[in-house]
Amino acid sequence: MPDLSALLQQWRYPAIFIVVILGNVGLPIPEETVLALGGFLADRGILHAPTVIAVGLLAAIIGDNIGYWLGRRYGRDALERYGRHIGITPDRLARVSAFVARYGGFAIFGARFLPGARSLAGPVAGVVGIAPRTFIFANTLGALVYVPYAVGIGYAVSYGAGDAIHRLVGRIEPYVITLIVLVTLAFIVRRRWRPTPARW
Repeated sequence: MPDLSALLQQWRYPAIFIVVILGNVGLPIPEETVLALGGFLADRGILHAPTVIAVGLLAAIIGDNIGYWLGRRYGRDALERYGRHIGITPDRLARVSAFVARYGGFAIFGARFLPGARSLAGPVAGVVGIAPRTFIFANTLGALVYVPYAVGIGYAVSYGAGDAIHRLVGRIEPYVITLIVLVTLAFIVRRRWRPTPARW
């Protein structure tokens, strides 16, 4: 595995963009590690934290959308045929597919925080037929929470580990809870008033 710290210090924001976008397309790349490392380097003054977050958000949203449309276009057969070359086992694919098919937008949002499902959420959502509007909505909200969280972890570790993380969690917890409640209400309203999702 390449030295990620050296990679980011040399290539900076393009490296973050490429790694995160590839990880969200479906490749087993540790984009969460790169985002946390970006936050770590931002605290050291090597990178700029808001830029790290902006680049990470853009790459995460674009990458997942590419994965979604690839899954929608080529289907499950392609995932089963080529997935084994990048560590996607039939069992893992079946579990993620069942999760996404059952919970829809909630699964897309939650998959951001599940390492085993994060890279597969986009392609699988396309395969199982999640409506584009539902996917884009859930994917964007998930990225808006996940990317600052991952970058913030690295920033807090650099700043002072334990105490800093506790302070960070304490400050953002009300916002995270509020956002989760709003996301839940939004999906409930969508399901109540639009029982059959529109397809493009």
